[in-house]
Amino acid sequence: MKSLNHNHMTFVKCAYTHFDKSELTKQELTQVANIYDVKPAGWIQRPEFRTLGGLYQLPIDGKLPESLKAKYGVSGTDGDFCIETFNNIVPMRKGQSTITSQDPAPPKMPEVVEMPKEDVSLVPDKKDNYVPFGNSKDINSIIKSGIFYPVFVTGLSGNGKTFMVDQACARSNRELVRANITIETDEDDLLGGFRLVNGNTVWHNGPVVDAMERGAVLLLDEIDLASNKIMCLQPVLEGSGVYLKKVNRWVKPKDGFNVIATANTKGKGSEQGQFIGTNILNEAFLERFAITLEQNYPTPSVEKKILRNELEGTEYDEKFLDRLVNWADIVRKTYDDGGLDEVITTRRLVHIVNAFKIFSKEDKAINVCISRFDEDTKAALSDLYSKLDDKPVVEEIETDEMPF
Repeated sequence: MKSLNHNHMTFVKCAYTHFDKSELTKQELTQVANIYDVKPAGWIQRPEFRTLGGLYQLPIDGKLPESLKAKYGVSGTDGDFCIETFNNIVPMRKGQSTITSQDPAPPKMPEVVEMPKEDVSLVPDKKDNYVPFGNSKDINSIIKSGIFYPVFVTGLSGNGKTFMVDQACARSNRELVRANITIETDEDDLLGGFRLVNGNTVWHNGPVVDAMERGAVLLLDEIDLASNKIMCLQPVLEGSGVYLKKVNRWVKPKDGFNVIATANTKGKGSEQGQFIGTNILNEAFLERFAITLEQNYPTPSVEKKILRNELEGTEYDEKFLDRLVNWADIVRKTYDDGGLDEVITTRRLVHIVNAFKIFSKEDKAINVCISRFDEDTKAALSDLYSKLDDKPVVEEIETDEMPF
């Protein structure tokens, strides 16, 4: 039987230690010979070691077909190959002094541990100035039910999608784990990964695993910015659990776990181009969301309540709020008709009244908050506001509010 000699074993040990894998390219094999004090391994480039993709298989026990394991004696002590000898070989870089029995042993790889779970409540703070509207009643019902029922919430920017979920959890006393999605978000960010902490390789749960183990609501914010790496959440959206292959652990969701995603689009991209960076999401991924809720801007009367709550404790003219919400309503209708490329969002109106609280001037508050737009749009918005009269907003009876 042909077996590996000591030089062969030394090369294999150096290669496996350096790259931490058993299949290497020809270039990587050359790197091993250049870095370590070993002879080039022309023997391993023979056809029997070649695998798919132009790679070469290191003769490590358990990594070779039985025919090669027998041929090269890697399962026992045949010939010159001995498992004990192989394990005792210390890879030496070129120029490094030989380790003697008096030298300290090479440092061990740091132990892999899990970060301890912090006993901190993730229930959001209840905001007294929150005004529920739109789909808030439905979101509240879904969260209070405790049923696993993935929801996709879509709507234009700044209309309260995320805040609605946050406050529904606050008022239902449910924990909320929020994950902000970008094009760079991957499995490591979502499910978890290894981090180096005080010399230890520590496993950190990602927000998805945290939410599953706590039975919390997982909020995937701006999910239409994601790449195809978001597909790692397929089993999560089925409610059956997820396998963490890096730590060989199966995570089963605790009762109450649910997933809510928010987006400016329906996962089909942005045809008008106002939401740069949004992507077309996989159809199989989108199909795993049970329902899609379309969130619109609040009515003028509801929007006025929102602004009035923001200005609580501040002196202001009620006509100022009437002009703001009427202005925003007209701008949105003009936007829908194609007359403007921008809208005044509810968030933008809140920015304006908060600027008023700081500067105490209506015109300055509006000017600094619409300066983010290009000059033509800014001029059009300013001109439209100046032409508004003091028409009061009719206080409507709201039927979409939910009792808290």
